[in-house]
Amino acid sequence: MTGPLDGVLVVDLTRALAGPHAAMMLGDLGARVIKVENPGSGDDTRGWGPPFVQPDSGDRESTYFLSANRNKESVTLDLKEAGDQDLLRELVRRADVLLENFRPGTLARLGFGTDVLAELNPRLVTLSISGFGHDGPEGSRAGYDQIAQGEAGLMSLTGPGPDDPQRVGVPIGDLLAGMYGAYGVLAALHERERTGRGQVVRTSLLAAIVGVHAFQGTAWTVGGQVGRAQGNHHPSIAPYGLFHCKGGSVQLSCGSEGLWRRLCTEFGLDPEADGLATNGERVGNRQRVIELLEGVFADTDAESLLARLAAAGVPAGKVRTIDEVYGWEQTLSQGLLVDVEHATLGRLQLPGPPLRFFAPGPDGETETTRRDHGAPPVLGGSNEGIRAWLAS
Repeated sequence: MTGPLDGVLVVDLTRALAGPHAAMMLGDLGARVIKVENPGSGDDTRGWGPPFVQPDSGDRESTYFLSANRNKESVTLDLKEAGDQDLLRELVRRADVLLENFRPGTLARLGFGTDVLAELNPRLVTLSISGFGHDGPEGSRAGYDQIAQGEAGLMSLTGPGPDDPQRVGVPIGDLLAGMYGAYGVLAALHERERTGRGQVVRTSLLAAIVGVHAFQGTAWTVGGQVGRAQGNHHPSIAPYGLFHCKGGSVQLSCGSEGLWRRLCTEFGLDPEADGLATNGERVGNRQRVIELLEGVFADTDAESLLARLAAAGVPAGKVRTIDEVYGWEQTLSQGLLVDVEHATLGRLQLPGPPLRFFAPGPDGETETTRRDHGAPPVLGGSNEGIRAWLAS
C-alpha cells in the first residue's frame, strides 16, 4: 500500500507553497520525495508563524510548514558551493522528477539550466512553477499569492461587492499552481513511458488562476460581460447562495427548475409567480428572491430549516468553522485526517490527502489508499542517510 508512484524519485528544490504542495501530492501517491533546503534557515515557511508548535523550545515548527511537507525527506545543500552542487548533480542523475520555483533564470545561473539537467538525465521530468510565466513581458516578476489573485482577476470576483475586492481565505493561487503542476508531472511521466525521454512542464500562479475562471472567463471571452464580486450569491443561478434565518444562516442551491418548485412547495410559495418562473427571471430579480426567501425563513432556526430543506430534496448546508470541519464525522469518514510521528514533535494529526483508491473485485471493492504517511521532516533530518546513499 505504498501508492501508485512507488519507485518514483522526486527532487524538490521548491519553497513556500506552490512547489511544496505539488511535491507533497506526489509523495502522497507513493513517490520518494527528497526536499533540498538551504542550510540554517531551510524552507521560508519554517519561519512563517505563529502558530508554531512548541514555540518555547529549539525544536519549534511552524504549522504552515507542516501543512505542505508530509511524506518528504530533508537534505540541506548550499547550491553556491561546488561540493553541494556535485551532490545535487548526483541526485538529478538518479531522479525521475525535479521541481523548482525559483524566479525564471535563477536555476540556470546556478549552473542547472534545463539543458544541463537534460544532459545529466535525459529521462528527467522537470516542473517549473513561476509567478507569471517563465517568458513574456512580465515573466521576471516575483510570484506571491495575493498579488497574483489580484492580477489574475480573482479578487475582482470575490467579496461583498465590486468596490470591496477580497482575497480567497487560503493561498489559492499557490495551491492551484501546485495541483496543476502535479497533474502536468503525471502526464509527462506517462508520456515518458512511450518516448523514453523527459520534458519540462511549466505553470504559474497566473496560469493556474486563469485556468479556473470557468464560466466567468467565457462570460467575457464569449459573452462580453465582465464579472464582478457580488457576495454570497451565484451570478448565473437563483436562488443559489447564503440566506439568513432565525439566529443564523443556511446555504441552498436550486440548480434546476425542479428544485425551485420543490423549494416553493415546501414553503408555500408560487413557483410561477410573475418574474420568478424561470432561472433567468430570478437572476434578474435576485434581490427580490433573497428577500422573499429570507422572509419565509425568518421564524425558523438553521437546524430546523436544514431539516426541512433536506426533506424537500433541496441541496443545502451550513457554514462550518475549521474546527467544526475537522470534528465532522463525514470528514473523518473520508480519511481527511492522518496521524504521523514527527521526529521532534511526536505524534501529530494532519489534514490528509484528498484522494482515495479502490480495487474492484467480485466481492466488492477493497480500499488500497495509502495509510503510512510520513511526517514533515526536520531541517536536514536525512542529511547523513542521503549523503551515504549518494556515495554508495
